[in-house]
Amino acid sequence: MRDTTFILSSDQLKELAQDVLRHARALGASEAAVQISEGGGLSVSVRKGQIETIEQNRDKGLGVTVYLGQDRHTRRGNASTSDFSQRSLKDTVEAAYNIARFTAEDDCAGLADADALEMAPRDLKLCHPWAISVDEAVELAKRGEAAAFAVDRRVTNSEGAGVHAQQSHFISANSRGFMAGYPFSRHTLSVSPIAGRGANMQRDGWYSSARNAKHLAAPELLGTYAAQRALARLNARKLDTRKCPVLFEAPLAVGLLGTFVQAVSGGALYRKSSFLLDSIGTRVFPAHVQVVEDPHVVGGVASAPFDDEGVRTAQRDVVKNGVVQGYFLSTYTARKLGMPSTGNAGGSHNLVMRSTAGKRADNFEAMLKKLHTGLLVTELMGQGVNYVTGDYSRGASGFWVENGVIQYPVEEITIAGNMKQMLDQIVAIGTDTIVRGGKETGSILIENMTVAGS
Repeated sequence: MRDTTFILSSDQLKELAQDVLRHARALGASEAAVQISEGGGLSVSVRKGQIETIEQNRDKGLGVTVYLGQDRHTRRGNASTSDFSQRSLKDTVEAAYNIARFTAEDDCAGLADADALEMAPRDLKLCHPWAISVDEAVELAKRGEAAAFAVDRRVTNSEGAGVHAQQSHFISANSRGFMAGYPFSRHTLSVSPIAGRGANMQRDGWYSSARNAKHLAAPELLGTYAAQRALARLNARKLDTRKCPVLFEAPLAVGLLGTFVQAVSGGALYRKSSFLLDSIGTRVFPAHVQVVEDPHVVGGVASAPFDDEGVRTAQRDVVKNGVVQGYFLSTYTARKLGMPSTGNAGGSHNLVMRSTAGKRADNFEAMLKKLHTGLLVTELMGQGVNYVTGDYSRGASGFWVENGVIQYPVEEITIAGNMKQMLDQIVAIGTDTIVRGGKETGSILIENMTVAGS
């Protein structure tokens, strides 16, 4: 993908946005908002040294929201298109307008308040184009997979290795004077080897993702580590049902943080479908747990100067000394709860979960020692979280640990508990941090869970 330029300039996207807002006003809309995006990318996958897929994309899209009425009598309609011709723009706005005419009035619908909009967003350096050709991408993928096969002859197969490069840009605008956008990129390398033969086969994988390709891990490191993980799972055993401490490996611990975010997000809260209703000001975690959100990390995976509605974002404590300080709210969900927006339309931004009780030496080996005797979980299957009650039950595999030392791999087990109790029973958070989906944490040790054999 040598040509990494966009087909449309930022100014052209702004002109299209202005056209959409003009069409909405001409139809009689009281308010309107539009987002226009364009991007391009390259995806390559190889398997057993042979090219499986080569995909190059050029995508564009426009979404418009039209509001009719004001205050407690607002109706809303949405429509989208990938055709940027003037005829299509008018048709799309008209479609949104007609949908709004027939929707029910909603006293919480409408644009974000003008004083909450980020009119002068800072540049967070989120776009780092990767001018990689197809041949170069194929070579990187082959190097990663070859490194996996070179680890041990028991690495017998592969689900493939992949390279993905993507960059896009967008403009958001609304009838309250907000118009802004920026380019961004995301690049990924991945390797997924298979170890063993016949009934004794195990797969695992690892990947590296970054906005700047220079920050990606070397494909040889990814392949080697992925193979070591697959090999470690060979000859897995089952466990009898028991209760014991459970250590969630860092990539899975990120999922626990994600479950907390979902439980304190506006949609779940105003629908009363969360086990953490009315939790602001209450202790949900032990006092040593802190969760911080920082949307303004330069080059950050989930950085953003404003959210999907144009509301400015801000650094904040989400959990301080175990006590919930705030929710994750869009304009709509905030109004439903009688609160101000937190700038989280579209999700959270660079969440970091850490422990003030931990030591710098609390790496993975130290966390195994803290686990002492119990279960290390390295893979989870299924959803298994009831957000109303907090009940948690998921298929799992990992390793049985005794006296801080891994003894053998285990599979076909289920771990169960209640999320409210699990969050309260976080004994330690490791310094073996990893970033996945804009969330960062180390491995997390839960004091006690039920482990059931299959």
